Amino acid sequence: MTPLPEDLSPRVSEDDRDMAVQRLQEAYAEGHISHEEMDERLNQALTAKAHGELVSALAALPEENAGTTSTIAAHSGRIQRRGAWRVPRILKVESAFGKVHLDLSRAVIEHPVVDIELHLGSGSAKITMPRDAIVDIEDLHTAWKDTRYKPRRPRPGGPRIRISGTMEFGRLKIRHARR
Repeated sequence: MTPLPEDLSPRVSEDDRDMAVQRLQEAYAEGHISHEEMDERLNQALTAKAHGELVSALAALPEENAGTTSTIAAHSGRIQRRGAWRVPRILKVESAFGKVHLDLSRAVIEHPVVDIELHLGSGSAKITMPRDAIVDIEDLHTAWKDTRYKPRRPRPGGPRIRISGTMEFGRLKIRHARR
């Protein structure tokens, strides 16, 4: 069973509902549930008013392993992650043509160190960091434009985000969230 936040308030938040829907979609994509079962559970998750109903919708799913490597890839178009999404320990982002926007400011970061490997052809990338993140870009290689980033004085307790990989004909902009 996939754990939900410890706060068992009577009302289900949109973030909790979104995480449950994402988990059900992942379970379907991995072949753990049938299409019909996913439809039934999605309906249950989307209409849930209490956390117990979400737990029921996620019952009997295999444990989610947030420590694995995840890859986001697109040949062209936009790659975007924002809101309360779960950041894996290693995130690989691959795009031949297109824009990439990763917003980590409200993401669920469960690891003290997160590695983001960028492999981008042409197109720009923008990464919004949590306010307290420590950013390391030493292993990022750019062929055309320099990375735009003003390091901040690190605050204790924040995650270390290491960005590596290659960018051919685009620019990476990194900024910290204002709040």
